[in-house]
Amino acid sequence: MTEQNTKKTNKKRNRAIMRSAILSLLVLAIGYTIYNSVTADDVEVLKVGDQAPDFALQDMEGVPHKLSDYQGEGVFLNFWGTWCAPCVKEMPAMDRQFKEFEEQGVNVLAVNIAQSDFEVQSFVDRLGLSFPVAIDKSKSVMTAYNIRPLPTTVLVNPEGEIQRIVTGEMTEEDIRGFMEEIRPQ
Repeated sequence: MTEQNTKKTNKKRNRAIMRSAILSLLVLAIGYTIYNSVTADDVEVLKVGDQAPDFALQDMEGVPHKLSDYQGEGVFLNFWGTWCAPCVKEMPAMDRQFKEFEEQGVNVLAVNIAQSDFEVQSFVDRLGLSFPVAIDKSKSVMTAYNIRPLPTTVLVNPEGEIQRIVTGEMTEEDIRGFMEEIRPQ
């Protein structure tokens, strides 16, 4: 076999390998997409009136927070990220309203979605937040609540039921009204 024939054979072999690799990647991508579509239906979508799924997370101070421990009180459950501009904007208003409603049986629990302790603690310190902030490192709470856009706030009434689900940025007036909704009577 001549050197030129060897080069042609090697080129053909390399092209065949490359085509096989690309085809394999396409098959995997299609398979992954189909798998996600099929299993997406397995996540139950929560709605107003449903019992809020219980969970336990530790806040930045190391204090455990279990949703069921707040039975008989309202819980303003806010899912957020430091990179989310609307989340950042509503935090000071949430803190002011928390200070007004805390003695009336309304709790705020801010659940950060899987950021580092350093990022979250720096954010909390910078804004001087007084309500508990926890990090959902495994995204298990986010999954249980089927959280998609951030921010999302789930209002849990004193009976432990979902009173309202709010997606997107809230004004201070909105926050005040929502806290009044879940305040124990």
